Amino acid sequence: MFDGYIICGTPRTGSTLLCKLLAATGTTGDPHSFYRRQDVSEWAEDWRLPARGTMGERDFESAYLNAAIGAGKGGTEIFGMRLMRENLDELSTILDRIFPGLASDKARFEKAFGRVLYIHLSRENKLAQAVSLVKAQQTGLWHIAPDGSEIERVGPAKEPHYDFERIKAELEELEAYDGAWNIWFAQQGIVPLRIGYERLAAEPAVELLRICEALSVRAPDAGHVKPGVAKLADATSLHWMRRFHQDADV
Repeated sequence: MFDGYIICGTPRTGSTLLCKLLAATGTTGDPHSFYRRQDVSEWAEDWRLPARGTMGERDFESAYLNAAIGAGKGGTEIFGMRLMRENLDELSTILDRIFPGLASDKARFEKAFGRVLYIHLSRENKLAQAVSLVKAQQTGLWHIAPDGSEIERVGPAKEPHYDFERIKAELEELEAYDGAWNIWFAQQGIVPLRIGYERLAAEPAVELLRICEALSVRAPDAGHVKPGVAKLADATSLHWMRRFHQDADV
């Protein structure tokens, strides 16, 4: 029996889709990226924590951890969190300050979050992942709803443009981060539940059932599973991928 789970991902692997599916069950918490460094101040404000400068750093980090656990449970018995590989080491350092003397990342995570199911969310087609990331960065549009309405926009609308070097750099970084997760799992003696973006996008109810079964909670009926986000891939994405392959072969 697990006390919670951590979705271990990289950008553009369907983590927002998965988080929304899990939150919608009403039994598997409300996972978010609580330790994405850009969002910490906003979360702390939402939770009405005392200002960071009014207390010691370790006291703030302990208060933040407790608030994150409460938010990640979302009124259920299961804690959920999304964690990108780029934020893993920083979170481990924070937990080491709160719980000093533990021998491993896994021990620190268990001390903080209890018995954790690690869900490795990855994407087989890394080029498609890199193209998706570059397009989102350029256009400012990160997620849309199934009806086409915008869910998350982080900048003014701009037209995307093909950039071989940028796609290549993102592809290499995404491959490195995904590989780093596997190295970390091996070092920590963790056997994660592996979820692939391609199947998650095609059969969300099936993948949600796998997670619920692993957590020993009842999954919703497949007919009630409604993805909260839609794919952004389009003809431009396919064109960029074809052009990238051509340019890479030159």
